[in-house]
Amino acid sequence: MSDGNVEYQSDFLNDEEANYLLDFLYTHIKWRSDKIKFFGKEYNIPRMQAWYGDENAFYSYSNIDLKPLPWTAELLKLRDRISKVSGEDFNSVLLNLYRDGQDSNGWHSDDEKELGPKPIIASLSLGQERVFHLKHKSKPLKESIKLGHGSLLIMKDETQKYWKHQIPKSSKTMKPRINLTFRRIFT
Repeated sequence: MSDGNVEYQSDFLNDEEANYLLDFLYTHIKWRSDKIKFFGKEYNIPRMQAWYGDENAFYSYSNIDLKPLPWTAELLKLRDRISKVSGEDFNSVLLNLYRDGQDSNGWHSDDEKELGPKPIIASLSLGQERVFHLKHKSKPLKESIKLGHGSLLIMKDETQKYWKHQIPKSSKTMKPRINLTFRRIFT
């Protein structure tokens, strides 16, 4: 990929592991609904989210301040397993619950200053397959990846500097999807 590095593993978790985690996280995570401001108006974020991590792993984006909830045993196991594959020592995870096809995530880059100059983002998908779009910020380059149940996508090097990504809305009937994006917050 020009100006970036994205790795995709479709079968990072087997079906049994992925099914268990989807059910467990859906019912045990402390999901929250946040609002963002655009041009002076407040809107509900079109998905539920939760922030877990080390005690000092505070994160802010789009005027939303996230204080980490303590790691659960399941999240710690996942973090350690994903850290071995990615080579990054993650200290936090943002979980997003996409309840149906109308829940989405607009074009953005994970380039907040607390993520450092070359963030590594490890994204684990559970549940409904969704299309993940990438587009270059200054060149006419686009990519699409179908993120399946139990898959792992790792974005690293210059990816956040030169690329934006999104999970668009869909008019299709869709079951819930949970996405976990493991990150390293620099304090």
